[in-house]
Amino acid sequence: MAENQDAIPDGISPDARETWPHPELIQSWLGDAEVDFELRPGEEVAVHDDPEAQAAARRFRDVLGSFASGITVITTMSGDEPVGMTCQSFSSVSLDPPLITFIPARTSRAWPLIQRAGRFCVNVLAADQEHVSAQMATKGADKFAGIDWTPATATGSPVITGTLAHLDCTIHAVYEGGDHFIVVGRVEHLETRGPDDGTSEPLLFFKGRYRTTDA
Repeated sequence: MAENQDAIPDGISPDARETWPHPELIQSWLGDAEVDFELRPGEEVAVHDDPEAQAAARRFRDVLGSFASGITVITTMSGDEPVGMTCQSFSSVSLDPPLITFIPARTSRAWPLIQRAGRFCVNVLAADQEHVSAQMATKGADKFAGIDWTPATATGSPVITGTLAHLDCTIHAVYEGGDHFIVVGRVEHLETRGPDDGTSEPLLFFKGRYRTTDA
């Protein structure tokens, strides 16, 4: 029997469904963007052609680029297919209950599929996974080609092999935030890689470049 696509997956707060988009709207969001991420916040957002507006937008982006952050890949399963998107805007929210947040753009191709699934995994990339970040950020037939992964314990979302840590989550709430959505996830399970395996340096992004803490 076919799965009811409108059923509320286990672990989602009852009011989360109110933010789910109609399937036709999901399809309209897929668009034809060449990338599905923002390593410089707002880089892909359209700006009015007024010179002052463009200058203000550039300053906003450049100043935010001075904030160094880690890089994650947000994953889920859409039917039998793995879905992934590179995401710089990830943060913890609450310890009790355990909540985290990530902030996808409204133009994201992956986000509507993640929202419909109601569950996702945050993969924290290691210093040697720049290629994973790049591959998950590009539009293509198979973002997971050549990338090993296993199902997460709680939700079955892809856990990418070699990541520093992962947080297996269900969607707790979704809020509108201008040209983005603010997604709050409840952590159902989490793990970190051992500190003594020699590959525990993070992949970072700062002022338009990938970096790491390894001198």
